[in-house]
Amino acid sequence: MPDIAPPTALRFEHQPAPVLGLGTATPRLSWQVPAAPDAYTQTRYEIEVTRPARPAGQAGSERGAKVGDVAGQAGSERGAEVGDIVGQAGSGRGAEAGREVRVFAVASGEQVLVPWPGAPLASREAAAVRVRVGDAQGWSDWSEAATVETGLLERGDWTARFVSPREIGAWGSPSPILTGTIELPAGVVKGRLYATAHGLYEARLNGTRVGDEQLAPGWTAYQHRLRYRSHDVTTLLTDGVNRLEVQLGNGWFRGYLGFRDQHSLYGDRLALLAQLEVETAGGRVLTLATDGSWTAREGAVVSDDIYNGQRTDLRRELGPESTVDVLDADLGLLVAPDGPHVRVTDVLPAVEVFTSPSGRTLVDFGQNLVGWVRLTARGGQEGDVIRLRHAEVLEDGELGVRPLREAKATDEWILRNADEVVLEPGLTFHGFRYAEVTGVENLRREDIVAVVVGSGLRRTGWFCSSHELLDRFHENVVWGMRGNFVDVPTDCPQRDERLGWTGDIQVFSPTASFLFDSAGFLTSWLADLAAEQQKDGSVPHVVPDVIRQPGPAAAAWGDAAAIVPWVVYQRTGDAGLLERQLPSMRAWVDRIAGLAGDGLLWAGGFQFGDWLDPAAPPEDPFRAKADPDVVATAHLARSAEIVARAAEAVGDGDVAREYGELAERVRAAFAREYVTDGGRVLSDAPTAYALALQWALLPTAGQRKLAGERLADLVRAAGFRISTGFVGTPLMTDALADAGHPELAYRLLLQTGVPSWLYPVTMGATTVWERWDSMLPDGSINPGQMTSFNHYALGAVADWLHRRVAGLAPGEPGYRRIDVRPQPGRRLTHAAAKHLTPYGEASVSWRRDGGELRLEVVVPVGATASVLLPGWSEPIDVRHGRHDWAVEDPYASEAALPAEPSIRQLMDHAPTWDKLVATAREAGVATGEADLADRLARYLDAPATGFADAATAHGFIPGGDQLAARLTALLSPSSDR
Repeated sequence: MPDIAPPTALRFEHQPAPVLGLGTATPRLSWQVPAAPDAYTQTRYEIEVTRPARPAGQAGSERGAKVGDVAGQAGSERGAEVGDIVGQAGSGRGAEAGREVRVFAVASGEQVLVPWPGAPLASREAAAVRVRVGDAQGWSDWSEAATVETGLLERGDWTARFVSPREIGAWGSPSPILTGTIELPAGVVKGRLYATAHGLYEARLNGTRVGDEQLAPGWTAYQHRLRYRSHDVTTLLTDGVNRLEVQLGNGWFRGYLGFRDQHSLYGDRLALLAQLEVETAGGRVLTLATDGSWTAREGAVVSDDIYNGQRTDLRRELGPESTVDVLDADLGLLVAPDGPHVRVTDVLPAVEVFTSPSGRTLVDFGQNLVGWVRLTARGGQEGDVIRLRHAEVLEDGELGVRPLREAKATDEWILRNADEVVLEPGLTFHGFRYAEVTGVENLRREDIVAVVVGSGLRRTGWFCSSHELLDRFHENVVWGMRGNFVDVPTDCPQRDERLGWTGDIQVFSPTASFLFDSAGFLTSWLADLAAEQQKDGSVPHVVPDVIRQPGPAAAAWGDAAAIVPWVVYQRTGDAGLLERQLPSMRAWVDRIAGLAGDGLLWAGGFQFGDWLDPAAPPEDPFRAKADPDVVATAHLARSAEIVARAAEAVGDGDVAREYGELAERVRAAFAREYVTDGGRVLSDAPTAYALALQWALLPTAGQRKLAGERLADLVRAAGFRISTGFVGTPLMTDALADAGHPELAYRLLLQTGVPSWLYPVTMGATTVWERWDSMLPDGSINPGQMTSFNHYALGAVADWLHRRVAGLAPGEPGYRRIDVRPQPGRRLTHAAAKHLTPYGEASVSWRRDGGELRLEVVVPVGATASVLLPGWSEPIDVRHGRHDWAVEDPYASEAALPAEPSIRQLMDHAPTWDKLVATAREAGVATGEADLADRLARYLDAPATGFADAATAHGFIPGGDQLAARLTALLSPSSDR
């Protein structure tokens, strides 16, 4: 029998080991088991914790209630020995410091986010953790040791105070550099720098950059939460005088922010908080902390702004030293990070350097990205100015900067001499594919690269298929997320906005949680959401909130308060997050239930509605087809249901019943007010049907069937083009497939005409656009004031690619059970998805070939899978390992038209329909597919023989004879159609 492999991939909270600067004293642990016997099921585990020895009076503090009874988990496998010190050496501190080793045994099958077993960690305390797992047959070997070290957990741990330049550093002034020094003896064994800022900071210790963090400390709701980070600087320290220099930038704290030409929203003074703690071999701890002894000087960065860019004068020498003020800032707002910091994630070479029609030097990096340009300049003269402008697209062969609105997106350097110099900003970022370079003669392609920055999220999800454009679209979704997950989930990364719009992440969070390990990132953002939530439960439209509107309440946007925590729980199994966010979730639902009143219909007032419905005029994105009251009331029902399920998940039965009953009453009110007996939903819009179908808002099976048929007809009438905005788009393909129309879902998915998911791909897009037609077919930019070429919201359909096209979906929170329900389509011969679940790698792959549909599934140890293939009456359950099946291919042959088809059946038969569209265009009957489909919308039940009459308005439009002849030929028994 093969052995149980030792656990790997140890994590503390949502952070992979090793972890430095953790913000909790009792981190939950997770691990994976790479391989195990077929019959293995974990029934027990042991955690070994090695930490510094504590004073004798504390030695037994882990015994008693904590021994063998970890947070309610079932008892001990080792009886009285559980929690005993199994090894301890020495005493005191320093190189000979003692350690204590404790082993905690727990009878449990859990391996994801299990409770910390011992006494809480103290501030700055480090521990090494090993895990082994077992079943009734035996134990695995111990895992490799994983280390965790806490940060400064209490306000009293800080001796540093915020300091701000007194005489320099005002708004509009050059970037200040703050300096402190400390003299150290020989024999340093450990150095930690704890730092944050009002503004951005970049630290150098003895001339070397500290860490790889960019745009630190990131962006939180500064008035409620300010993130600090811990850095291991041991190797940067030296005997004698050590010099810590920290440059400050405006960043989100003081720079321009939002679309109202505002700056200094959080304060008008840049400030630094830094605490350098150094431990010597003899056990001494020496500290350099920001205080009134620090000095400030002006540097070479003349101006910096996230929207406008950075200007650097390399001729400038460091200015004279000046004094700093100690600020009375609240250190109680400091928090350790929950997720990864912003860093450089990639470097892309230039694809082409070329000259524009106006004679400007342009660079194409081949990919719309977020970051900045790194340029190597040679041979310039002192005083020469090199300027880089950035944009996502070209228009008429020139840089297309109109979508940037007021953002300048320009970096500038004034050269000092003719030496070779590498030019690269660090206090700004841009969204761009193209750069315009002035001031450099004969620019070489090898002298310029694009530096990609973003939150350092671990990639966890992949998808591929037999459809080249679909795969490129999925890659565009990935790049859109990379560019917009820059410490907060922003709407776009390039114009004068870049805000954490709640509606965008609400619809995209399932996709985000599959593609990247987003748990810590979203956990932090949700903490900001709860902090920014107003006393009446209102949720800001953007988080962090820079709009600061009283009483904001908009469906789909505010509903992020309920939906995003639920998504994170479903994808990670983090019930602790649900418990933390539940008051915020309830407050939001209470707020909108109050707005709905006794009738429980959320009607009237401001709503974004189905934002950016493609039918809405470019200048008026609010004018969607779906009634905003229908959208709002549907979201009230949805969020109330989620709160009920969340309360049930954390064991609060009373709250679960309360909100479950509220959801039922809202659904009933929705059906009474907005749904006919025949299944029509008010406004008769695709989004309205998708909401009603997917969120159980239709009471009877008959209504559901008829609503599904109506949704399918609306898709046909639109020429198989998308006709939904931000709200409806994520639901459309699920709604069609669940209503029995999977082929229509595929027709919609693989459409290349405008508007569609793949139209931008045909136009050369490398990210997802804000509008379905951000660029018009003639290559011009959409005239709307909001025209971003990097928005992830409409890419939310990628979740359907993962769950339904490939068939890899979470069946229980954290993927403890995986639902494998692939939905093959006629136009795909292959699809596959892979996801690094909390339990390990899971994958699903199917292929249609030779009349068979072959499926291969990999299930990680600790999880199970429920598999259902076409033609099966019931799913089957499988355990960990690799599994494969072969069934008859349901799409082995092209479906034939009935002998006497209806117009609807003609449209559903893609080969015939495509030929009729081509004929209608040639005959001048219609300009294209969408136009022809619109003409036929009222005749779908009519016999196909009336097709030409319907398309030509019974002869009022010429060209019917040619169309009728073509139809007759296609319907002939001898036609190959």
